[in-house]
Amino acid sequence: MTAFIDTIHASARIDLSHIDAWVFDLDNTLYPAECNLFAQMHVKMEAFIQQRLGLSQEAARRLHKDYYVRYGTALSGLMRENAIEPGDFLDYVHDIDLAVVEANEALASAIAALPGKRYIFTNGSVKHAENVMARLGVDGLFDAIFDIEAAAYTPKPHRETYERFLGANAIAAKRAAMFEDLAHNLESAHALGMTTVLVCSQAAWAEGEPEHMRPGRVGERSAHVHHVTEDLTDFLGTVITAAATHDDQRKMRP
Repeated sequence: MTAFIDTIHASARIDLSHIDAWVFDLDNTLYPAECNLFAQMHVKMEAFIQQRLGLSQEAARRLHKDYYVRYGTALSGLMRENAIEPGDFLDYVHDIDLAVVEANEALASAIAALPGKRYIFTNGSVKHAENVMARLGVDGLFDAIFDIEAAAYTPKPHRETYERFLGANAIAAKRAAMFEDLAHNLESAHALGMTTVLVCSQAAWAEGEPEHMRPGRVGERSAHVHHVTEDLTDFLGTVITAAATHDDQRKMRP
């Protein structure tokens, strides 16, 4: 069930002093959804399906949507039902123009200031993540990238993938915060005890996209979402961390 909440103001302070693992989705989370990289990827996905399976453009589009809804990603469906090699698909789909992704020095500074460890958790590939991070100027700021291969090609939102991510990186869920643009992908994170942050936008939704798999909108909140923001950099600037709390306590001592 969705409820309305007040917009987070720049002056608001969010206490995440219990967090020492900062987990970020990649696409439409670290960079603005308005970059619309998925439009390029969807074209590539459907071209791949069309070529490999000998389908018409319309049939490829229908199959893409069907697999996305049933399996969470088109790749999962192609692997299960068509024996497609994942590496071929990922290399083809992620060969896109990243010129629309601009460097974000303020975001890089905000991420660098977070205490503890920082992770990318994506349904994409390591190579795609590295390319996007380099464009943003946040490469070198993360301790690990957990991609679809590390997830044994079982994508978010499957709970087993979150458990695999936490185990692989020795992360205590209750000390982790997860940032995502899809509320649906935060359900398992919340159930496991992670603090959840939905990164919203006003970007146009893709035609025919299922409602529960659409990016979050400002003013919407589900029970499994702790915090909502439409400006990741601003949100990180409001976060109270253990280091900041320690600093404040030290300053208050006589």
